[in-house]
Amino acid sequence: MNFQGYTIGFGLTGSHCTHDEVLPQMKRLVSLGAEVIPIISHTVATVDSRFGTAEDWRRKIEDITGRTPLMTVPEVEPFGPKQTLDCMLIAPCTGNTLSRLTNAMTDGPVLMAAKAQMRNHRPVVLAISTNDALGLNAINLARLLAAKDIYFVPFGQDAPEKKPKSMVARMELIPETCLAAIEGRQLQPLIVEKYRDLAK
Repeated sequence: MNFQGYTIGFGLTGSHCTHDEVLPQMKRLVSLGAEVIPIISHTVATVDSRFGTAEDWRRKIEDITGRTPLMTVPEVEPFGPKQTLDCMLIAPCTGNTLSRLTNAMTDGPVLMAAKAQMRNHRPVVLAISTNDALGLNAINLARLLAAKDIYFVPFGQDAPEKKPKSMVARMELIPETCLAAIEGRQLQPLIVEKYRDLAK
């Protein structure tokens, strides 16, 4: 894979338990030649959790990308008119973010960056991590699966016995999905087993 010449917007939202899976893929994109612009939600920018402090996450992101994460709507709004991004990725994409995107709510920098991208019919890639993908959020997931310019990192149930409505993306497939989306196609298979090795 070669991302030379591509600019990827990398939006992180508040599924803190998934950040350790996501940041290695941010690093992979950089190593593959992508110019990665990090964008973080208000939750990521301000909330300390048992998975790490907001300051720690911001520092890790900056170390990987060499950029200070964008954290406000005005910082990302110009992405639309300037056509800054070749691909906008949201990883992890929480159920809250999924719902807001489906209903055209742009009350934060990650969602605004996605909206700015979609106005130019450029790809937006979602790497979901939500406990209600097969619950109340199922309708939002379905609407986005049918939406133009929206692509998904292949996903599956991560704990079907304990959390039967939960689905999480295979974060290790982020680069492959982004490249496919730039080429105008959805990486397949879309529905996979999250909790088992894909290799057989």
